[in-house]
Amino acid sequence: MGEKTRYSDDELAEFKQLILSKIKKATLDYEVLKNTINHSDTNDTEDTSPTFKVMEEGANVMSREEAGRLAQRQQKFIQHLELALIRIENKTYGICRVTDKLISKARLLAVPHATLSIEAKLQQK
Repeated sequence: MGEKTRYSDDELAEFKQLILSKIKKATLDYEVLKNTINHSDTNDTEDTSPTFKVMEEGANVMSREEAGRLAQRQQKFIQHLELALIRIENKTYGICRVTDKLISKARLLAVPHATLSIEAKLQQK
């Protein structure tokens, strides 16, 4: 018997459950980050010294900017996971887009949206 060319339907169903759970968690994390960005504090610095107020506002801006960057990364992660679900439906999930060989199950469990095998990823560097 030759080398496997794709994962079985049962294996794909396992990966699908893993990805769905990761999407759920990532979406919750994304919502928290979005709320951090949009939240206006009711505990303002009206009663504090002007110097402290400027420092506090600067920290808030930096915090929002960082939350914005994290939210963008989280949104991109969710998109990659959703694309992985499409590959599962097409039964092309887990096939390296460079070598056309199966990506190891261990790699897919660690990085379920991977489209490259370890070998192909190392060739990129």
